[in-house]
Amino acid sequence: MIHNYDDNCIFCKIIKGEIPSYTVYEDDDVKAFLDISQGTPGHTLVVPKTHVKDIFDYDADLAATVFAKIPLIARAVKASNPDIKGMNIVNNNGEVAYQSVFHSHIHIVPRYTSNDDFAMIFKDNSKNYDEAAYTKIQDAIKAQF
Repeated sequence: MIHNYDDNCIFCKIIKGEIPSYTVYEDDDVKAFLDISQGTPGHTLVVPKTHVKDIFDYDADLAATVFAKIPLIARAVKASNPDIKGMNIVNNNGEVAYQSVFHSHIHIVPRYTSNDDFAMIFKDNSKNYDEAAYTKIQDAIKAQF
């Protein structure tokens, strides 16, 4: 794979070794390293070695290559600590969706208890939707294929 880099991107600099990282896995296509924030112990980022801003910039080949590595890396993170009881795997796309570095990356966040320092909240808005509202959204999405 030919890699494109953005000289102003912190993750590209990490990939090229210009900024040190705590790398846990690396191959020709991806690099996985500890998130410096460590939301929970073992919080790992998986980044493609080619610069893509977000999920919308992936082509099918890059997506297949990068996302095929996620289970391998997730299993290694889980096996690294017997106290890990679960895991969130998160990909934020766009500032409004909490993306803070605009080089696509997947967070692997080990979960130890329901009280560890990580939260995702999915509000139940189903009372605001009827069949017509669901169908309208469904049809709008389906029309894009």
